[in-house]
Amino acid sequence: MSDDGRSFVIHRAVGVAVAGAGLVLVAEIFDAAPLFVPAVALVIIGVLAPVWVWLCARGADARRALSAERVIEDEPLAARLQIRRGWLGLPGAEVIDPFTRSRLALSGPLSPIRDGRTATVRVVARFPRRGLLALEAPALVISDPLDLARVRTTRCVPAQRLLVLPRTEPVRWLTVAGGGRLPRPDGDASAEAQAAVDIDGLRPYRPGTPASRIHWPTVARGGELIERRLRADGDSRPLVVLDARGVDGPDGDAALDDAVRACASLALDLARHGGCGLLLPGEQRPTAIDRELGAWAAAYARLAVVHGRPGGRPSPAPRLGPLGGRRGAVLYVAAAPSARVAGALTACGAALLMLVVPRRVLVEGRPPGARGRMSATLEVSGCRGFALGARRAPPAPSPEARVASG
Repeated sequence: MSDDGRSFVIHRAVGVAVAGAGLVLVAEIFDAAPLFVPAVALVIIGVLAPVWVWLCARGADARRALSAERVIEDEPLAARLQIRRGWLGLPGAEVIDPFTRSRLALSGPLSPIRDGRTATVRVVARFPRRGLLALEAPALVISDPLDLARVRTTRCVPAQRLLVLPRTEPVRWLTVAGGGRLPRPDGDASAEAQAAVDIDGLRPYRPGTPASRIHWPTVARGGELIERRLRADGDSRPLVVLDARGVDGPDGDAALDDAVRACASLALDLARHGGCGLLLPGEQRPTAIDRELGAWAAAYARLAVVHGRPGGRPSPAPRLGPLGGRRGAVLYVAAAPSARVAGALTACGAALLMLVVPRRVLVEGRPPGARGRMSATLEVSGCRGFALGARRAPPAPSPEARVASG
């Protein structure tokens, strides 16, 4: 039976009562008077045990309060269990908590609820894998000492949402093509003078524009104030791309988790050293993350729920677009790279391209499909990065040339 979040199990009590009734019948048939006493006792126990347990369950429940709604993989998260008993007490009880995946006994000499009607228990749990979890409310199971009847009561409340974020680790930067380190921009996206450094033509003067932006040769020729129009340097900052395709089975899930951790670690490291872009599966445009990490919290949450097969369908390919115009490095993090992916990346024409793959998918120390000897350029979160190619970005044309071409 169920009522308002309660389930009632009484089959053992019914069995005892039926056995007592049978014993009464035997005593009556054989005129065995000594059997009447235990027979009646069994019937009374079988009838009263469910009633007693049901009354004890009235007003009793268990509640849980999380200390945070987000936690990083393998980090401890505390919660408080508040247990309340009814006016008849708890003859035998335990709390089943999905948060800790354990049972907490509430009877015996070590019971936390012996001296009052309520008790608060602090529990701690760790979550080894990222994702969005739905934690059902804890259940309070009440039973009699003989476990003849049992009531399981659960508060009818929505499941608590807990977001487990991927773990980030320090990036071990090695050498890149040419023997140097990965170039990191020193700009700050919060200031226009730093976030827009490439000249993109001329336009009429706007009040408040710094004098350093005024194009004085044009002013000298025509007398009208003209300013330089600057183009944002988003394409000069490193771009971190996550490819979640090709993931299947437990090993594939582990490789995807490694790739997500590496992607998060790279994005956070590059953002703290000047900023970067982050492009996740299914997204149309990269998310710009600057030194202030203003957009990091939202991007971090999206990384936590990346799946190789969302909704049973294969993960979409990253929407890279043309990379030939990018002056910054592109770090392509692939959970299960193929020879076709490596070839397509090599031909894309990025200024500096790195393929980052989990160690568990490497073939003889190289990405799948790669030929020749390759040395790792970086290591992070169980992944290794390899430089696929580098070229020097073409110099930007002068504003006069752009005006003339227009």
